[in-house]
Amino acid sequence: MGSDDIDEVDTAILYALQEDARNLSSGDIAERTGTSDSTVRKRIQRLEEEGVIKGYSAEVDYQQSGYPLRMLLFCTAPIPERGELIDEILEINGVVSVQELVTGEQNLLVTAVGESDDDITPVAQELLDMGLTVADEVLVRSHKTTPFGMFDPEADSES
Repeated sequence: MGSDDIDEVDTAILYALQEDARNLSSGDIAERTGTSDSTVRKRIQRLEEEGVIKGYSAEVDYQQSGYPLRMLLFCTAPIPERGELIDEILEINGVVSVQELVTGEQNLLVTAVGESDDDITPVAQELLDMGLTVADEVLVRSHKTTPFGMFDPEADSES
């Protein structure tokens, strides 16, 4: 599926799901998009099958759940191996995400959470043991997300 296959209804569905996938029914989304409940369900199913929607997850406040440290570890891996290492890195206890970076010397961004330094230090050591270089570590105070604005059906009408 290419970007040409995503129409205004699809983007409005994606925006709504990013806003609150748990509490919005297909009927609620249909009302927003001016379509039927069955159309929304079919569109969501198609977007899932085609890999546009990769899944649904809970946004966890790690600090509130007893894990106040969120550390970003900027790593360098051999370019041919960096993509292959992602699944292995995700298996490290405390790692919650890995991003493959395509510019700059650091080409992997690993996010780890923990209760104390004693939880984060072993993550860095395991990355080193895998042959990665940990170029920088950054402690994050807060992290927020928002739905992608280009999917917002109201964005065009506000301009």
